[in-house]
Amino acid sequence: MPLTNHTPEDRVQDIFDHIAPQYDQMNSVISLGTHHWWRQRVMQAMTLHAGDFALDVCCGTGDWTIALAQAVGPAGHVVGLDFSGVMLQHATTKVRQAQLDDRITLRQGDAMQLPYPDNYFNVVTIGFGLRNVPDATQVLREMARVVKPGGQVVCLETCQPTNPLVHAGWQVYFGHVVPLMGRLAHHYQAYNYLQSSTHHFVSAKELSRLFTAAGLTQVHYDLFNLGAAAVHWGRKPY
Repeated sequence: MPLTNHTPEDRVQDIFDHIAPQYDQMNSVISLGTHHWWRQRVMQAMTLHAGDFALDVCCGTGDWTIALAQAVGPAGHVVGLDFSGVMLQHATTKVRQAQLDDRITLRQGDAMQLPYPDNYFNVVTIGFGLRNVPDATQVLREMARVVKPGGQVVCLETCQPTNPLVHAGWQVYFGHVVPLMGRLAHHYQAYNYLQSSTHHFVSAKELSRLFTAAGLTQVHYDLFNLGAAAVHWGRKPY
């Protein structure tokens, strides 16, 4: 896969533009098919009301954006933001198929500098995107900035299990099985990047500290798949 740009951020964008058609399949491989269940659990636990205004950062192909739009109802609205225009093309198709064009806006933009004013959204989410940004703390600060006081910031992300036995199996899967799948699917570089970003991302406890450093309160997290993924919660203080 040729990478036409030169900065690390541009190379990551090239990768996601290239893998957009297979992105949903890749998420299923990396999560062993459980990422839909994780999102459903998170949606059930979120503080989300009919009529709310939500932002889904690094929205990818739009699965969480659509779930949020279904939850806020016709009176609400959801913005799905992603740096990959090709990802947004696939998200646009899904939004039209779900007949939610009236309550979803898809926008290409930078998670490091969200193009919205302070105190703008009721809820801000990011799913499987924080490990791919140049500075996770900066993105969390931006998410905290644009959410309203009392509003909720939610991150669903893969993480490193702390249980030694589970972590050993996790290393084998991401270090050997996932790259092998990439070779078989002729997307080795993309699969290798995704497993590498997952492997090097912070633990759930460390991510909790990043939430606090971003100025969020009531920070806590719940683990999935014996710690292979986690949802982190935080609120912007009044």
